[in-house]
Amino acid sequence: MDKNIELKSLFSLVVTCCFAMASCGQQSGPVSETINFPDKNLSQATFGAGCFWCEEAIFESVKGVREAVSGYAGGTKPNPTYYDLGSGPTCHAEMVNVYYDSSKIDFPTLLKIYFASQDPTQVDGQGPDTGEQYRSIVFYRNPSEKKMIEGYISQLRASGKYNKPITVQSEPFTKFWDAEAYHQNFVKRHPNNPYVLAESIPRIRRFQKQFPDLIKPDEKY
Repeated sequence: MDKNIELKSLFSLVVTCCFAMASCGQQSGPVSETINFPDKNLSQATFGAGCFWCEEAIFESVKGVREAVSGYAGGTKPNPTYYDLGSGPTCHAEMVNVYYDSSKIDFPTLLKIYFASQDPTQVDGQGPDTGEQYRSIVFYRNPSEKKMIEGYISQLRASGKYNKPITVQSEPFTKFWDAEAYHQNFVKRHPNNPYVLAESIPRIRRFQKQFPDLIKPDEKY
């Protein structure tokens, strides 16, 4: 067993697919689990920044967001699985598809949440989760969103907030693939998971401290 797998196993209660140091992706539920996905008529935005468990819980805690679904995007392989991302080059990244009520929250606010909930200067990963599948990437669905993303990145660069270059990628949206059911709502369903305790919850709390007015009362960590 190599060093990366040994380190990851420290965070795992049940390890079924180990390939990244302290990765968020161990299986902790049966693949046959089912999940109810949200109304497809809601506005949608797609973000990736490290572990999708963390990103999903962050966005679901925000007022106006109906649901965030963990999944994969940005690559070439149809119907990718979690195993595919770790076992070979697919170019997919762990993502969340955010379903939101645009009358309650808008895309520029989601962008602020996205950038504030990560280190946008880390290359190919967040915290201990490293590799192309954990890269930070945001997709745009129209020219207006593209302009907003580029404008906000320029604003952050000019602000002097970061002493290293912002490495977040921006690409046109093509296809989002839902992740396996056992990944959905993982933080809520497994609050005592070692990785969740060590990585997910501290990251969610750091984000929520910055935007207390945007957090749903029953979603505070």
